[in-house]
This record gives sequence, structure tokens and C-alpha cells, in this order.
Amino acid sequence: MNPLVWTFIISSLSTSTIITMSSHHWLLAWVGLELNTLSMLPIIIKPAHPRATEAATKYFLVQAAAAALIMFSCTLNASMTGQWAIINMLPIPTIILSLALFLKLGLVPVHFWYPEVLQGSTMNTAMIISTWQKIAPLSLLYLTAMNTPTTNVLLVGLASTLIAGWAGLNMTQTRKIMAFSSIGHMGWIIIMIPYNLNLATLALIIYITLTYSVFSMLNTMNASTLKDLSQAHSHLPMMPTIMMLTLMSLGGLPPLAGFMPKLLTLKILTDMELAPLAGLMALASLPSLFFYLRMTYIMTLTLPPKTTTSQHKWRLKTNLKMNMAPLVAIIALPMTPLLIG
Repeated sequence: MNPLVWTFIISSLSTSTIITMSSHHWLLAWVGLELNTLSMLPIIIKPAHPRATEAATKYFLVQAAAAALIMFSCTLNASMTGQWAIINMLPIPTIILSLALFLKLGLVPVHFWYPEVLQGSTMNTAMIISTWQKIAPLSLLYLTAMNTPTTNVLLVGLASTLIAGWAGLNMTQTRKIMAFSSIGHMGWIIIMIPYNLNLATLALIIYITLTYSVFSMLNTMNASTLKDLSQAHSHLPMMPTIMMLTLMSLGGLPPLAGFMPKLLTLKILTDMELAPLAGLMALASLPSLFFYLRMTYIMTLTLPPKTTTSQHKWRLKTNLKMNMAPLVAIIALPMTPLLIG
């Protein structure tokens, strides 16, 4: 793709999210979401492959349906209240709006499109959909948190964590595993929106950082399936160790940073006298931890089906460097009092 066109698309993608985050008028927020969708479509379809075309079509149809629901809900609310302010929402339009935002985020029960779109995209495109594309819908959920029915948010969050864990157990494609990982983490994040927006933001930051790290390493290894992970050492000697720490942090294993938002979420749910929900959320994280453990096991404790006769790739590519984002998986947990306080 022409560098000028690529720069224009990336600028539009980032600007649209900022427009949605900074808007107080529904029409401006809707324009930002539409610009965001239109900027994402050329990125998905860029490989010019049938799977990429299919993924772009599914992404367009889902995002168009969600945008239509958002426009319907805000128009209905404007006809009832006489104003287009985002923070002034009535109950019925808010329910329709939350359904549309859940569709954009790929949450249960409207999550079926999400793994298929990620599977048909490249690794870098899947990373953008799993990280940057979550910010705009979540910002609208933040702005309407006071009017959104809490029961609906809790049920969707719990269902997302449960179903994502179960569905991810049978996956062998790394992009689909990361898709169900994203669905599960979004469930943890939205459950905190009615109670503590600061904690939801902290969980989102940690999720984006760790997911970016995992996708970067998968892209470096060109690992589209689980069996490709066994060749991680030939790409970079420290790759299996860093990947293991990042995956265990995503799974919420206690010594690592991913444990922090889950622990604080369970504490707040218990303080709000929602101990059964907290228990179910804790149990729902175990299947997710299992498929992270399976990825780690294949990467660190197994050998490729046959020994390669060529030199290791890290000996040939002296300019191959690891990003520093996985360090968050190690150093963020001791900073918990500073981040929360």
C-alpha cells in the first residue's frame, strides 16, 4: 500500500477514536464510530485474500448494524428528552445502546463474529482490533455508566467470561484463542464499569499492553497455530520465557500483573455483597488459564516434530529485537497501591 494512503488510514483510525472519546453530542460520537469502522476496513482487506475479504465483510455488516442501533437509540432518546447529550439517557434507549456497544465489543451473546474476523485478518490487524478498537465503544459505556442497568452489565460480563473460557479450550488457531481471550477480558472490564471506572481503566490498560505483547511475539514467530509455538526458541532464545510470563499474566496467575485487576475486581464485588458473582468470575477464569498454560507448555516444554538442519533464525537476524511491553507483566503488581491510590 502507498505510504501516503497508509498514513491517511492510520491517522483517520486514531482521530476517529479521539473524536468519540472527547464528544458530548451523540451525533459527533456516531460520526467518530463510523469513521473508525471505515478506516478499519482497508486495513483488514489489505492482504487481498478470500479470508480477508470475508473478514472485512463480516466486520462491516456487524459494525453497520451496531451503528444503526446506536443512531436509533440516540434518536429515540432525543425525541423523549429534547436534547442530544450523551450523559442524559433514558432507560429504554440506554438498553438499546448498551446492546449495540456490546455488539461492537464482541461480547456474549453477540460475539460470534469476533473470532471469525480475527482469524481472517493478519496478526497485526488482529492486534489492532483486539486493542485500539475497544477504546471507542468502552468510552461510550463509561459516559453512560450511570444510566445503564447494572444487572444487564453484570450478566453480560459473567456470560462473556464463562463462554470465552469454555470456547477457547477447543481452539488450535492462535488468533481464535486470542479472540476468546479478548472476550473474557472484556467481561472482566465491563463488570467494573458500574462500580469503579478507575479500576476498569486500569484493567483495560494492562489488557492492551499484554495483548499487544502477545500479538507482537506471535507475529515475530509467524505462529498461526499452536504447533508453530514449539519453534519459538529458533527465533529468539528469550522468546519462550518472555512469552510464558506474558501469557501467565494474561491468565491472572498470582505473582504477575494480570492478577491485580482480577483481585481488585473480586474484592469490590465482595464488598458490594455480590460474593456469588465473584465466585463465578473466579471459577470462569480457570478455563482461560488452562489454554494459556497449554500455549506455554507447547512453547517451553516440547520440541518441534523434527530437528531443523539449518542455523537458528536468531543467529541470522542480528537486528531482531524484543519490545519492552512484557516487562509490565512483572513490575506492575508491586505498584498496585500507587496505581489505585
